[in-house]
Amino acid sequence: MSKYAVTLRALHSDDVAFIEKLYATSRAAEMSHSGWPAEQVASFLSQQFQAQHAYYQTHYSDAEFLIIEHEGEAIGRLYQFWGPSVAKLIDIALLPEYQGQGIGTALIEAMLQRADRQGLLVELFVETYNPAQRLYGRLGFQAINESGVYVRMHRQPRDASRKAS
Repeated sequence: MSKYAVTLRALHSDDVAFIEKLYATSRAAEMSHSGWPAEQVASFLSQQFQAQHAYYQTHYSDAEFLIIEHEGEAIGRLYQFWGPSVAKLIDIALLPEYQGQGIGTALIEAMLQRADRQGLLVELFVETYNPAQRLYGRLGFQAINESGVYVRMHRQPRDASRKAS
């Protein structure tokens, strides 16, 4: 369990600078191998963030776009979509200093419990090189297919009566 108590709140327009910074931190290791000057990396990541943000807002207009907070300070984001038969974990990201503390695991487990109560399949996409794949596997997700740099994974709903046994 995490040593950090977190709360979730809706994403606001004044959070865009934070989520852009968060996006850049999530790509820092990858970009460190680019050989590009810092200004070029910053420009590239800004463009990539804008494209991703616009994509999410357009393709998941009914999603929950949430900011993860600890003691009133934004530390991450959780984007999830709840459909009639499928829930999608669109994105989860935490600032580096909050990673590996169990926060993400606890939030995903809460999502899975909600999905189980509603009888929903949960689906996500993860980069082929992302170590979070191990976590998703431990949580019951299975790879369905690969497309480019992404692995599509899903988890069947768990029957609440089976969990008790």
